[in-house]
Amino acid sequence: MADMQIVLAGKKIEPQYVEMKVPLYSYGCEKKIKKALSRLRGIHSVHVDYDAQKVTVWGICNRDDVLAAIRTKRRDAYFWDQPESKNASYSMRYDQVEPTRSSRVTTALIIYKFRKSWRKLFPLVLY
Repeated sequence: MADMQIVLAGKKIEPQYVEMKVPLYSYGCEKKIKKALSRLRGIHSVHVDYDAQKVTVWGICNRDDVLAAIRTKRRDAYFWDQPESKNASYSMRYDQVEPTRSSRVTTALIIYKFRKSWRKLFPLVLY
């Protein structure tokens, strides 16, 4: 502890509001969002408006870090004041990518192995 220094911030740090539009499908989603944001340092309060699909965060935090924490749970989240065009480009890049042939083969193999394991558990059931 003796070799640590205290470095003063160059500017005055104040709490800020961060508003985001987040798709919420149930009240369980609200709990997931609050839990994901509780792990960030500097956040004082989180308000989730289920009807407006809006999450408001108040605290000393970086906007992008808060959005990244929410996107771990809901990928379609974006800032409330962000125009729709940026959100559309984000979803086009990540959601509408055509799967390659190798990924489809891998998925089919996983499903086959899963069915095979169930057949071992329930051998009397006719498939």
